[in-house]
Amino acid sequence: MSYSLYYSQYCYFCQKVLMHLRGREHPIELLNVADSAHQSALITGGGKGQVPCLYISQGAGSEQWMYESDDIIAYIKQHELAM
Repeated sequence: MSYSLYYSQYCYFCQKVLMHLRGREHPIELLNVADSAHQSALITGGGKGQVPCLYISQGAGSEQWMYESDDIIAYIKQHELAM
């Protein structure tokens, strides 16, 4: 599986997720939507530009776009992505 977190440096909810990750090793690629290519990928893939968004690719075309900060943090804790 691979993970990408789309975020904005000015979004409180994004900062909440990033604070959870700070100082921990994690396999999550961080993608700032200030980069128009990342924002376009988020809108194209997830269907909306809302951040934070955790993109979960399970391979073989299986993917999930998770948008709520509390859901993202719970998923990270449950799957031990931030060790």
